Amino acid sequence: MSKSRPDNRPADGLRPIKVRRRFTRAAPGSVLISAGSTTLLCTASISEDVPPWMRDDDAEPRGWVTAEYAMLPGSTAPRKKRERGAKPDSRGTEIQRFIGRSLRSIVDLEALGKRTITLDCDVLEADGGTRTLAVNGAMMAMIDALYSLHRQDRSITPSSVIWQPLAAVSVGMVNGKAVLDLNYEEDSAADVDLNVVMTADGRFVEIQGTGEENVFSEKELATMLKLARKGIKRLIRVQERTFGSRWPW
Repeated sequence: MSKSRPDNRPADGLRPIKVRRRFTRAAPGSVLISAGSTTLLCTASISEDVPPWMRDDDAEPRGWVTAEYAMLPGSTAPRKKRERGAKPDSRGTEIQRFIGRSLRSIVDLEALGKRTITLDCDVLEADGGTRTLAVNGAMMAMIDALYSLHRQDRSITPSSVIWQPLAAVSVGMVNGKAVLDLNYEEDSAADVDLNVVMTADGRFVEIQGTGEENVFSEKELATMLKLARKGIKRLIRVQERTFGSRWPW
């Protein structure tokens, strides 16, 4: 594919991805992840409790996976105001629900037991694709957190709780052309913007898509989904290489 994008990537090219596991010591799972100039710190914490609305559930004991997302003040220019109070802004609320839904889709909540995994995703630098990169970072942080839990409960392993890995990527139509993994410049000019979450076996978890002051055809949607599938396969290989012999699957 021809190189006509701002950073000279081909239309099906991902931004360079860097991952550093165990970036912090306090959380049992932590990942510093970057895609181009977008950088996030994703941590996974485990508590021996469940949300109040689950405590009186008479069914099989099960756990929960939830997420929080925030953009730090210096992550964008101009400076983003620091969130005050208990509630994040509406965009942050929507994104953290997106992250939580994505990761819950691959977790056996009964195998987790009456525990809660909290995934905190903080944007250190934003250049597009923060929500999809958060899903990828949180996925890896959760694996390490479950390895940590295994030392306390030998019945728990990442592969006993997570039935398969997943990844997320953005794709869009820019100047009439489908492109993968949009940076901010492309995202702000896109005619169509999709965020796609998919499992390793190729099943969709979530597709968020909208025409930005435009419309798109079924053929264009199929083209974008094909591109997203290609990108997600590569992202799952990045996860596998990051863990090496510790990859659970």
